[in-house]
Amino acid sequence: MATSSKLDSLIQAVRDENGSDLHLTEGRKPVIRVFGQLIPIVNEDELTRSDLHAFIDALLTTEQKDVFLRDREVDFGVEKKEGRLRGHAFFQRGKIGVALRFISGEIRTLEELGLPTSLLDFTQKEQGFFLVVGPTGHGKSTTLASLVNHINQNRLEHIVTIEDPIEYIFTPDKSVIDQREIKTDAKDFPTALNGVFRQDVDVLMVGEMRDKETIATAVTAAETGHLVFSTLHTNTASQTIERIIDSFDASAQNQIRLQLANSLTGIFSQRLIPRQSGGFVPAYELLINNSAVANLIRDNRIYEIDTVIETSLDQGMITMNRSLANLVEAKEITLEQAYAFSTNPKTLERLL
Repeated sequence: MATSSKLDSLIQAVRDENGSDLHLTEGRKPVIRVFGQLIPIVNEDELTRSDLHAFIDALLTTEQKDVFLRDREVDFGVEKKEGRLRGHAFFQRGKIGVALRFISGEIRTLEELGLPTSLLDFTQKEQGFFLVVGPTGHGKSTTLASLVNHINQNRLEHIVTIEDPIEYIFTPDKSVIDQREIKTDAKDFPTALNGVFRQDVDVLMVGEMRDKETIATAVTAAETGHLVFSTLHTNTASQTIERIIDSFDASAQNQIRLQLANSLTGIFSQRLIPRQSGGFVPAYELLINNSAVANLIRDNRIYEIDTVIETSLDQGMITMNRSLANLVEAKEITLEQAYAFSTNPKTLERLL
């Protein structure tokens, strides 16, 4: 089989199995992820170096190949007839590997995603900083896309996204949307973010905050009249705030605390848990930055924020443990799953 046809066949196999990811590694059989489980494609041969070189040629642009060879890894996005894919090519023990993930062509609503519609309140603000956090593969980009598309469909705004790579493709509706991809449309995140101040932007989506320069510029943008959405690979709201502050030198931490206290609107942490009836169901934590939370951030008492979330259900906040307990009560997930995904099992036990 020609290698390009082989790649197309493997991608189609993921689609046929309702899979989410495809792993291609030199010296191993192709592996797909279906409902969270990795499954080798047993009727395929082990992939050769020549297979991986051909896959790289089919997936990457000339510029991306240069980055791949120079940095030994590269993020990329690609359109195939089976759908849009987000990819990462890398070396491991001198061998080439490629991880591909399907990105749905349809941007689903919060209701369709099983997420609280109260998140739409954050799309109504004129300025501020809203974060969606959680591990890789738990739907952060999908949630952000849903929120941004709601603005697109309901407000007359100029929206700019800065991503590496671009994942969801937005169709402008009431808003004007510009999507910029790092290395293709912009040098890096800090450079692209600084350009926002000269582009008459109302709403900004930053695919991921990877360094303190990106964080600092995004927070400043939120302070200066922009509505900013972004993601971080953190587990909880309090951990997210600590991570942001700790990314700065000690001399700058007081300033970033003040900026966060003033600009943060909320933090949404989510997990996708295998549902007993099939598929996935989201569990989540929501922090809303009210006066109590803002004071705790200013005073560097981040450790008390979890208590505020726990006691502010009437204000729309919810802890991950309460969300997990609700899913157990609804028989969506098992008790064992709830404990496995809880960051504080002792507190969860009191809710069950």
